[in-house]
Amino acid sequence: MSSPVIGVLALQGDVREHLAALAGAGAEAVQVRRPEELARVDGLVLPGGESTTMSKLAHAFNLMEPLRARVRAGMPAYGSCAGMIMLADKILDPRSGQETVGGIDMIVRRNAFGRQNESFEAALDVAGVPGGPVEAVFIRAPWVESTGAQVEILARYEEHAVAVRQGNLLATSFHPELTGDHRVHEAFADLVRTAR
Repeated sequence: MSSPVIGVLALQGDVREHLAALAGAGAEAVQVRRPEELARVDGLVLPGGESTTMSKLAHAFNLMEPLRARVRAGMPAYGSCAGMIMLADKILDPRSGQETVGGIDMIVRRNAFGRQNESFEAALDVAGVPGGPVEAVFIRAPWVESTGAQVEILARYEEHAVAVRQGNLLATSFHPELTGDHRVHEAFADLVRTAR
């Protein structure tokens, strides 16, 4: 089976790291900044970064509505950290004017684990990711406050949900792209292959 073409939303955030992780996972990784680039991908990663800025830039680049339409139509998408916020149907404490792409029936809390200087790493078992615990890097990370019935919780840190899946949509509070371990990206690439 040919490699899936997986885009990384390249408006802001850790785009290069996701491109490298996707390539390491056997996908053809491309940057997405315009609607016509979005139309050509089989799946999309929404990277970590600043969710408010990402929301504003998605509107500025005329990408917000095409993103929502593709997600509604079943395109697989994976969001890490700010990307998780972008895939949430609701934000508990949104900034003024902040919008999401939506798609996952969850409420997230921004910066729930604290500020930049409170960043940390933890070894987490993630359902659907074989091979032992995943080294999870949390940087100003959100957590999931609550989920709807269709959402599967894949991992928790302490009592908080930090990795979830709903259909073709996957989201993590943490940054697997920063560790050199491509298993989360491999799991997403497999999801994209299945959806094709």
